[in-house]
Amino acid sequence: MASASEETRVVAGRYRLRSVLGSGSMGTVWSAYDEFLHRPVAVKEILLPPGVTAGQADELRERTLREARAIAVLSHPNVITLHDVARQDGEPFVVMELLPSHSLAELIREHGPLSVQQAAAVGDAVAAALGAAHNAGITHRDVKPGNVLVADDGRIKLTDFGIARNVSDASMTRTGMTLGSPAYIAPEVASGKAVTPAADLWGLGATLFCAVEGHPPYDADGDPLETIGKVVKGEVPRPSPGPLAPLIAALMAKEPRDRMPLRQVRRQLYPILAKAPRVLFGPEMFAAAGSTREDASDTREISASPVVNETAEASGELAADPGPLPFAPSAATDALAAAPGPLPFGPPSPAKPGGTLSPAPGPLPFGPPPGRRTSVTVALVAVSIVLFLAAAFGGFVAARVIGAQPVAPPSRSDTSGPAAPQPTVFERRTGEASSVKGAENGTFTVDVPAEWTRFTSSQAGDDLPLSTLVQFVSADGSQMLAVNHFPQYYPGNDLDDYVKALERSRSGGEFRLVYQAKLAEQEGLTLMYRTIDRAPSGSVSRTTYAKVYRQSTSLWVVSVTVPTEQEETAKAALYDRILPTFSTSGS
Repeated sequence: MASASEETRVVAGRYRLRSVLGSGSMGTVWSAYDEFLHRPVAVKEILLPPGVTAGQADELRERTLREARAIAVLSHPNVITLHDVARQDGEPFVVMELLPSHSLAELIREHGPLSVQQAAAVGDAVAAALGAAHNAGITHRDVKPGNVLVADDGRIKLTDFGIARNVSDASMTRTGMTLGSPAYIAPEVASGKAVTPAADLWGLGATLFCAVEGHPPYDADGDPLETIGKVVKGEVPRPSPGPLAPLIAALMAKEPRDRMPLRQVRRQLYPILAKAPRVLFGPEMFAAAGSTREDASDTREISASPVVNETAEASGELAADPGPLPFAPSAATDALAAAPGPLPFGPPSPAKPGGTLSPAPGPLPFGPPPGRRTSVTVALVAVSIVLFLAAAFGGFVAARVIGAQPVAPPSRSDTSGPAAPQPTVFERRTGEASSVKGAENGTFTVDVPAEWTRFTSSQAGDDLPLSTLVQFVSADGSQMLAVNHFPQYYPGNDLDDYVKALERSRSGGEFRLVYQAKLAEQEGLTLMYRTIDRAPSGSVSRTTYAKVYRQSTSLWVVSVTVPTEQEETAKAALYDRILPTFSTSGS
């Protein structure tokens, strides 16, 4: 439980932190209470690891915001809902739904393998959640039992999109970074290949493997690098024979294109769920799991949500009983009337003497009473029309005055078209691409749009030497400048090797080289190629302009990637503008 000082900590003036639900090297998840909307929430606090530079801290904050943007577009009953992104002292806090639940990892640890019906329910819920994510252009990339929450009322939700990336960020994922849990990571992700939604299919299969076998498909407690080696090069483990074994094997296919689609997964699970009992996870499972909750090391487990009533809110204590809902009427004071009575906006009904309703509605209230002369009626109607027009004009004048607008209509010269877009502001940026094997002369400078964010990582794969990749990405993720430095590339490789590696990295018509030309002033090439990123929601075509050239024993690649529909304007506005400003420390 949190200390007294922690219990009084309030984030963004409204989220009161109560107790720590889980923590890890990258952050802490708090049970909290929203004092504005009066509801329990989970608040994820991002922790900066010791020794990080200011630039690395900014990148971590940006990753947090990207995570929030990824989750915010999802609205699905099997996905944890994001409520808000708050800031406190410049640091971001992600505010999410607090689900009283236990992780699937905890339930398996306490009770062993699930029944076929229980595993099918988990598979169906996670498949539905992933389908919603993929339709929104999001790949989770860390599907595992620790990120599947099971509530005692039967709800099953997928959580922790902390390393999720939008499809628009696909160009940022082909790195050597180990993202996800080694025991559940897809082989192509572990080897640094392109990440697609098919990686989540593998994670779903590995999660179901653990559900029916009681242990992960690979050794999660051993050396992570050794585990990744088994994932990439070893045989795929097969579950014991059973109703779910063929489905798990179809999801854990080594080749991403061979994995079973999510819709087919749900179709195959339906016959099992149709025969399942209504209550699959009995209360005895959660009682046993709750007895060891304080000792659980899974940083993504979420405990029961705090409940606050009016007395507890004033004292800062959690209430044992939530009491009536804040919007429910009190039986003593707000009981519903036996009859609603007349509608407030309907015409009143004439009443007989004594207060009883007359059997007939009588004449309409706006009709002339009997006996009135026609000339009088016409005069009254004329006066009413004049008064109405005067009131309308007066209202128009008042609205224009209040809005500080001229009363007279705008002249023809005021009805011009929309203003021209503001020109892109560039700024001089410095990047460091010398982190591979102590390579030197990797510092560079280049002009980049001011609002673009920098990311740095190592990259391996495609039969090329290890390299350092520095990327500058637009705010919406659709445009990118990439600087790739291959130290010690020569004499073991040449320019053709790089072009062939590009072609091998994309298969099935997803890469098309539009043109290639040799540089006149130095050993190198200019390239233009198009790539296609496929997702369940549709395909995204991108165009890349690149300069590939030799500098001593290094190979440098400077490229600009944009959506294909922008390729004509982006070449002049971005590539031709940026490339002449690029220079390295060895130039």
